[in-house]
Amino acid sequence: MSNEYYMKQAIAEAQKAFELGEVPVGAIVVCEGRIIARCHNLTETLNDVTAHAEMQAITAAASNIGGKYLNNCTLYVTVEPCPMCAGAIGWAQLGKLVYGAADEKRGYRRFAPDVLHPKTEVIEGVCAEESAELMRKFFRDRR
Repeated sequence: MSNEYYMKQAIAEAQKAFELGEVPVGAIVVCEGRIIARCHNLTETLNDVTAHAEMQAITAAASNIGGKYLNNCTLYVTVEPCPMCAGAIGWAQLGKLVYGAADEKRGYRRFAPDVLHPKTEVIEGVCAEESAELMRKFFRDRR
């Protein structure tokens, strides 16, 4: 399967968040060609500022494989991770991070560009416009 295919799965998760009134970020984790975690933001639902899609996905994936290191896994997330999530991605030693839209205001590249594990491969901009449009629509509807 292609990066675009998996990112569309993450976008479907972001849509679920949108429908719940959550900031529409979705994430999936793929390991050996299989989706092992599907998650979206739950910060409002859980009243938990750490319940970002990436954090939920890392926890679910680690539980699925029975270990804390995800070096053979790829995280697909619709928006560039924040520094908190990027730190968790680093600690999990994720093999690959693929994200859609850049986050110029709160993304990890602005505040902590070296926080990922040195071996983590990063691919940016996959289905970026679709991910960005969902975010724009969410915030436009709130204003």
